[in-house]
Amino acid sequence: MKLKVVCRKLYDYVRYDLKEIAFPSSLPDPPHIKKRRKLTWMERYLVVKEASRLYAASWVRDIGPELRPNDYKNREDDADSVGGVDDKGKQRDPTTLEDLAVAARGGMETLRPALQRLYMTRASAYRDALKSFIEGYQEGVQQVRDKKDEFESKKDEENSSNKST
Repeated sequence: MKLKVVCRKLYDYVRYDLKEIAFPSSLPDPPHIKKRRKLTWMERYLVVKEASRLYAASWVRDIGPELRPNDYKNREDDADSVGGVDDKGKQRDPTTLEDLAVAARGGMETLRPALQRLYMTRASAYRDALKSFIEGYQEGVQQVRDKKDEFESKKDEENSSNKST
């Protein structure tokens, strides 16, 4: 009888506990979560197709209106409101993020100078901001000192006029 109990416990351990130790199950979803239905093979194909199209389009420097249609609408509206001048003829300067993306594609040799430029611009901006803050702070301190000197001079004049009477 005891052998049967031991065998059953060993069987249950291997079947349930050992499986949970080797391959732990995740926590159950909270009760308010609604499970989504599984996608069909056609829907999966369409998702992969769209994702690969977006990925391929992201490797182009100017990604165009198909990825960011709202940005291009805003640019056209701004160009029309400024004076009807076409903005398409002018080349715009690439943003820092675009520069870094292009440099990252080029490898470490092109990424290092781009990062150095980024750090130098940030450092110069920080230095300029700190310099202007210090100048403003010194002006404020000087104004307070001037007011204090004026107040003390008026106080001394009052004291001297009170002593003379």
